[in-house]
Amino acid sequence: QVQVVESGGGLVQAGGSLRLSCAASGRIFGLYPMGWHRQAPAKQREMVAVINSRGGPSYADSVKGRFTISRDNTKNTLYLQMNTLKPEDAGVYYCNVGGALGYWGQGTQVTVSS
Repeated sequence: QVQVVESGGGLVQAGGSLRLSCAASGRIFGLYPMGWHRQAPAKQREMVAVINSRGGPSYADSVKGRFTISRDNTKNTLYLQMNTLKPEDAGVYYCNVGGALGYWGQGTQVTVSS
């Protein structure tokens, strides 16, 4: 069983930065694609950024140039550096390991004040 735990959310003013972390258990961490997804109130969960096992990233158009996803396979940790945050970036951010049928964390709240 893989456990996934997010951290780093909080309240930030528009234009500010946050760094999210996701710690995952299990020796297979490095083999799986991983990603960050978010869900705003009354909206569907959407992909923010994903990274494959070799470190190749993909981003939603809305965050390109502002967010950076990275992973440290030696620490079983996934990161999301979020810069120039906007109010529309607010929501619960979820870490995923292994795709839609994989493992999900409980989420961490990101609030952006205007």
